[in-house]
Amino acid sequence: MKLKLRIWRQAGPNATGKLVDYDIDGVSEDMSFLEMLDLLNENLTNVNEEPVAFDHDCREGICGMCGVVVNGIAHGGSSTTVCQLHMRSFADGATIEIEPWQAGAFPVLKDLAVDRSAFDRIIQAGGFISSNTGSAPDAHAMPAPKREADVAFDNATCIGCGACVAACPNSSAMLFTAAKITHLAMLPQGQPERYSRVKSMVAAHDEEGFGNCTNIGECAAVCPKGIPLESIAQLNRDLIKSMFTKDGK
Repeated sequence: MKLKLRIWRQAGPNATGKLVDYDIDGVSEDMSFLEMLDLLNENLTNVNEEPVAFDHDCREGICGMCGVVVNGIAHGGSSTTVCQLHMRSFADGATIEIEPWQAGAFPVLKDLAVDRSAFDRIIQAGGFISSNTGSAPDAHAMPAPKREADVAFDNATCIGCGACVAACPNSSAMLFTAAKITHLAMLPQGQPERYSRVKSMVAAHDEEGFGNCTNIGECAAVCPKGIPLESIAQLNRDLIKSMFTKDGK
């Protein structure tokens, strides 16, 4: 395959970025999108040009590191991560526009790589449980009803890639925050901090500069793990309840 790439190039956080055109040939339809970028970087290195910086790690769709906007859609609209998007999804001779996540809370570090440490700080605000130190308890020591366990598992699949933020017109991270809150809220181990957790994590979300949720639904549409909008509804229910509990507990 032969393709024309239009890639966002930005030397650093304070530099002015722009889209730069590249022609690339010899792309196999069996390559992943990241492997195609690897090939481009090899070509750039061979002619002493600066390679394109982009985030990646496991390349198996579970780490959440990779993430770019492809032709205006987070992860290319493939319902998976960019590392699992294959070049057979594009036609020979196509023009592909590649940009980083566009959000004030995700400042560009270089080219397609952005700083997503805001997610870490939201989790630090309350994405944990209290537990006595010592050996781990048996897995069946605290049984959970099947429905709640299923909801917890579904939300635990969130990999924190940030596609929800990139897709939201308000740059809201509410789907990510809701997944982390709902995961713990559905389990017996998460009950002691349930209402203080939702207050703290929503406050951290707002402090990081993410926008408000207006129920547009673009976040759930691009989520590679299928986190549902119902998770945001669960967050809102817990947040309202927290206003009527003592010290948020």
